[in-house]
Amino acid sequence: MKIRLTFVLFFTCLVLQVMGKVSSKGVAFEKEGTLFRQAVQKALSSGKLIFLDCYTSWCGPCKMMANTVFPQEEVGNFMNPKYVCIKIDMEKGEGPELAKKLQISAYPTFIIFNSGGQEIGRFLGGCKAQEFMEKVKKASTDNTSVEMDKRFADGERDEAFLYSYLNTLGSACKRTQCNVVAEALLEGKEETFAADKQLSNVFMRHLNNPFCPSFIYTAKHPEALIASQGDTPVKMKLQSVWRDYARELMTEANGTVTLDREKMDKWLALMDECGVSELEKEDLRLTTLMTYYEKMQDWDAYMECVVEYGKRLDISDLMLCKWCTPIVKNCKEEAPKKAAEALLQQRVEDLESGRRAPQTKQGNMQLSGNMKGAMEMLIDALKGKDVKR
Repeated sequence: MKIRLTFVLFFTCLVLQVMGKVSSKGVAFEKEGTLFRQAVQKALSSGKLIFLDCYTSWCGPCKMMANTVFPQEEVGNFMNPKYVCIKIDMEKGEGPELAKKLQISAYPTFIIFNSGGQEIGRFLGGCKAQEFMEKVKKASTDNTSVEMDKRFADGERDEAFLYSYLNTLGSACKRTQCNVVAEALLEGKEETFAADKQLSNVFMRHLNNPFCPSFIYTAKHPEALIASQGDTPVKMKLQSVWRDYARELMTEANGTVTLDREKMDKWLALMDECGVSELEKEDLRLTTLMTYYEKMQDWDAYMECVVEYGKRLDISDLMLCKWCTPIVKNCKEEAPKKAAEALLQQRVEDLESGRRAPQTKQGNMQLSGNMKGAMEMLIDALKGKDVKR
């Protein structure tokens, strides 16, 4: 009887395991923490393609896909036999380095690779299950971007090809390569491109390198482009290129963040050459250093930059709260906490005394929150008090 019962239990467990494999629902993603190279190794041994879900923790469409599309049985039945599926948070672990390498600037981005890890195709954004499967199927066979990459790398510079290539890259949000192609189109036309509507649109949409000759010329002589595109759009474009380049100054690999100081000095010197105001330059310099020190969790240096910013430029109520929040959440040292507390306390006193008017807008955005109340909560938290949210 005992032997028979053991056999029955063993057989039942075996049947349940088999049934579990057959009826498992949803996309079978690799376990959290799996590296991309490990997915490639598995794909090579299995002969499957690779499906990579590039997501972030704050992305709404990413959460929608994870909660409503990927768990569906029909999606799992479609994906699991053909793909090694892996999802990587682009802001953690190998994510930042991978995002830079793959030119990912929008989320979610879904990329299909062959079993050797070479990209075949990609698409962006959340969608319903049937549309998702159709897009995966198309991206698994559409080599348009890959073929164009090769033609460009081999030296093809026909203007019609470049515009077609740029359109394809733009659809995939390959920001870095878009800039490379934009520079190729603008080369030698620094003083004349503004009169060409198509080229001026290329500049406005795709150029993001402040060291490009066309950008330098425009930064020094914006009048022609302003006549074509308008004063505010051109000023916003120039500011965004200066600001966005700060991301190029930092590299993240294996949990280490490196700031290229030489590159940063050249960036700041170029601003001087192009007539960027001292206030704008200082804003960019200090916020870049703050971003770096926050990533490094060097809170003494971080707060030194915040204090210096307050001496040189005006810190809005909203930015003061934003910049002090990481100290509340992550800092253990007393000196940076005291420095943050002193800044917040001084601002509260200035608001209460009327020496400073409360901030009600940030740019064109109307602020609905009580910034003084937020500051008082941060002060209490820095003092170690329990804060009710």
